[in-house]
Amino acid sequence: MRREGYEFAVSKAEVIYKKDENGKTLEPMETAYIDVPDEFSGTVIASLSERKGELLNMSSISGGYTRLEFNIPSRGLIGFRGPFMTDTKGNGIINTTFNGYGPYKGDISYRKTGSLIAFEAGEAVTYGLFNAQERGSLFIGPGTKVYSGMVIGSNPKSDDIEVNVCKTKHLTNTRTSSSDEALRLVPPVILSLEQALDFIDTDELLEVTPKSLRIRKRILDPTLRKRAGFAAKAKK
Repeated sequence: MRREGYEFAVSKAEVIYKKDENGKTLEPMETAYIDVPDEFSGTVIASLSERKGELLNMSSISGGYTRLEFNIPSRGLIGFRGPFMTDTKGNGIINTTFNGYGPYKGDISYRKTGSLIAFEAGEAVTYGLFNAQERGSLFIGPGTKVYSGMVIGSNPKSDDIEVNVCKTKHLTNTRTSSSDEALRLVPPVILSLEQALDFIDTDELLEVTPKSLRIRKRILDPTLRKRAGFAAKAKK
């Protein structure tokens, strides 16, 4: 599709729910078998527990490894492999098998970090990016075309933050030593297709084009986006 010049948007993977005879929601469950070095077992257990996983068995195996067996919703494993490899420094092994449908386990927070969102359409400039990088990690560099609602980075807080990366420095007739110093930008984080799919949250889309990958909010308008957020919280 990329070779033919197509563009398309991809959402975060979703599972198929069912209803039982009493009208209660059922979701697909999986059994996960995980081998990790002993020193990382606690981190992995905590991570899977946050994703509604239930530890069924834990045992020591040869080579200083621990084997973990979890019963976990299939949606809890969405986007997990990337953080799992990071948490285990690439030494973890995970295999899963489908284990039928079970009662809905509740909402899952896929990501602890929020997004940095472009405030307006335009071209990202060094001055705007320099101010924005104080809020988190950037996915873009100077000269990148952006639009309102486009995700241009991540921030360590759970809430999204709007930033103006198109903002230029106001020129004045006075000069100071500090104003003459070159602004230093941290190299942007360039996400691969797999990393971008892992990163996006349920209210975001990944735009795949022949030349680039872009992450955006499903709802671009900031006012409508906030209203939708309030409505979603009210339902809970």
